[in-house]
Amino acid sequence: MKKGTLLNSDISFLVSRLGHTDSLTIGDAGLPIPAGPQRIDLALEKGIPSFMQVVRAVTAEMQVENAIVAEEIKSHNPPLHDELLALLASLQQQQGNTIAIQYVSHQQFKQQTQRSQAVIRSGECSPYANVILCAGVTF
Repeated sequence: MKKGTLLNSDISFLVSRLGHTDSLTIGDAGLPIPAGPQRIDLALEKGIPSFMQVVRAVTAEMQVENAIVAEEIKSHNPPLHDELLALLASLQQQQGNTIAIQYVSHQQFKQQTQRSQAVIRSGECSPYANVILCAGVTF
């Protein structure tokens, strides 16, 4: 049995397969999921699990090199934006690297999800609660 904190077998397998610069998307309940990437649907009901719960669980096992976020989160969801930035800052310290944050339009964000290995859908129902995490290396 796995000893780490991440119990979801689909997400655990996904993270273990990521190579340098591969990406995965964590999205809110309304983010459209393109046909290409694997779909991992965790949404149970409104707000469960939350976007940040999913981000915390995934980043506990994933080496993150950079993150892509929709520019609109700054004005439409400032509290969540601040919480995400704080988590990424903490993750930088834990990992010992700098995590670059790139802002793009929401339209560009949706286009970039097509290149993700998977899209993980949370139960979050607040605006622009989405992030693309790009894998780094641990050495």
